[in-house]
Amino acid sequence: MPRLSVVVPARDEALAIGRALASLLAQDYPDLEIIVVDDRSADATGEVAQRLATKDSRVRAIRVDLVPAGWLGKNHALWRGALLASGEWLLFTDADVVFAPGALRRAVGYAAAERLDHLTLAPRLVAGGLVLRAFVAFFAYAFIALWRAYQANDPTSTRGVGVGAFNLIRRDAYEKIGTMRALSLRPDDDIRLGRRLRAFGFRQRVLNGNELLSVEWYPSLRAAIAGLEKSLYSSLEYRVVDAVAVIVYLVATLIWPFVGILVLGGLDRVLLATVVACLVAALLEIYRQAIAPLTPSALIVALLLPFSAACFVYAIVRSVYRAETRGVSWRGTTYPLALLRAQSGLEGTAANRRR
Repeated sequence: MPRLSVVVPARDEALAIGRALASLLAQDYPDLEIIVVDDRSADATGEVAQRLATKDSRVRAIRVDLVPAGWLGKNHALWRGALLASGEWLLFTDADVVFAPGALRRAVGYAAAERLDHLTLAPRLVAGGLVLRAFVAFFAYAFIALWRAYQANDPTSTRGVGVGAFNLIRRDAYEKIGTMRALSLRPDDDIRLGRRLRAFGFRQRVLNGNELLSVEWYPSLRAAIAGLEKSLYSSLEYRVVDAVAVIVYLVATLIWPFVGILVLGGLDRVLLATVVACLVAALLEIYRQAIAPLTPSALIVALLLPFSAACFVYAIVRSVYRAETRGVSWRGTTYPLALLRAQSGLEGTAANRRR
């Protein structure tokens, strides 16, 4: 197996990083190094990483105390980790992702066998409570419907995608796209990394990885909405008109059908009921794939679809408003919107598509 370097950026993840690193160290991958980049943590994140580094030579822990101008903290941490990496393959992951036994061997083996340059896996999303599970299921739906993740597997499509929990990249491909320097100010660095790789013509695939890795996305609905604040507007290239278009789409297709059943009658109600039945069936399948096996409570989660869509609309409005009025805050630093807009849309030019 080729040498694999796992890069784990971490900020204030003391409660989660120990379990995540333990799952990496338990892998049966023969040639593995793990580089933990402590990004200005105020808790014991760095100590946990250093303690493991002293016990296992596969772990290397470094700390970043100052982020240079022109960088977001996580993006800089990924870049620093990749600089130290010696592997033929790089895996960018998060400090709270837990890997199943054999996950790395299976993933790298698959990528090599398929001659891929980039493999991204969607993790199983762990969420407590019906309301949060409903919102997580909706987000998985949005990832498919709005970000069109499935198109990354179409060789005729130029659509690319990435998932922060698991971005596995050939080192030479990573270097040819300009490394994380080219995405230094992208809050949606994971998705943009995949898009940039695809724009350069590299072979990519996105798969369901719920048997190989899992992550607790956010501990509460409030935390999820706040967490999306930094990246939703970025994913829309900081364009208000695109944000409005997405909001109209969500209201028309996911909220109005449920409301219309209550206020309309006759054939209109029958047609809307058919739409709702299809939406519920689709969300149940996404729930089964992304979160947990189907149980009676899963139907309640699916029926909460309009509520989840409304929460997502609120998250978009919040993301746009805060970015336009205050800039984007992430990991304790606020960045002016004009600075972030300078990197929007960079992966789509014809020049970039030529290797």
